[in-house]
Amino acid sequence: MRVFSPLTIGLLTAGLLMPALVLPAQESSPQPDALKKDALEVHKGMPPRATPGDYQGHVQVGKFTIAAEFMGHAVPTPDQTVDSEDYVVVEAGLFGPPGARLTLARTDFSLRINGKKTAVPNAPLELVYHSLKDPEWQPPHTDDDDSKSKGSGLTTGGGGGGADKLPPLPPKMPFELRRAMNLHVEHAAMEEGERALPQAGLLFFSYRGKEQGIHSVELIYSGAAGNATLDLMP
Repeated sequence: MRVFSPLTIGLLTAGLLMPALVLPAQESSPQPDALKKDALEVHKGMPPRATPGDYQGHVQVGKFTIAAEFMGHAVPTPDQTVDSEDYVVVEAGLFGPPGARLTLARTDFSLRINGKKTAVPNAPLELVYHSLKDPEWQPPHTDDDDSKSKGSGLTTGGGGGGADKLPPLPPKMPFELRRAMNLHVEHAAMEEGERALPQAGLLFFSYRGKEQGIHSVELIYSGAAGNATLDLMP
């Protein structure tokens, strides 16, 4: 049996310690970072289109259907559309019978451009991030911009004149904006692992040329469902 000291008994009688003894311990509330993480998990992934016919093309692979659309250098996400000069993008969707699941991997997909013998593998996101650009972002206006617009453009040559100065580096997008852009692309990329169908996401393939130079595109699938080739620009 627990024994209380005379001081404790006096405090209990006065009602000063009663709340600490009778109230149950409160559960700790979720931290803001945990709430943000849960929200990201809920919204992660690109919603699949209603049917395979809503994509540019589709092909049957056993009991599954692979659908896709070639997006060029545009990187569309549910939140914003950005560009990549170094990669072209395919939006793919995988469909199956009710309750079907399929194991997906980044290496399941490759892209053959202009009929080349060697197909381009699906690139890791870590490489894609460095090439992303937001076409709507404009650097802030500075006083240097005004001085450049008022300059005469004449140089005297020699003597450390302006002609010897190197052009300034292009301004960089603020870290917060770039991080948000990368997160949008990460959430829109095709997820890996065993997934319930339908499942959709973006695939990235290295290509630094102009879109006008692309005459044929074939998405090649070789994964758990089987093997298939889908013509996206025959």
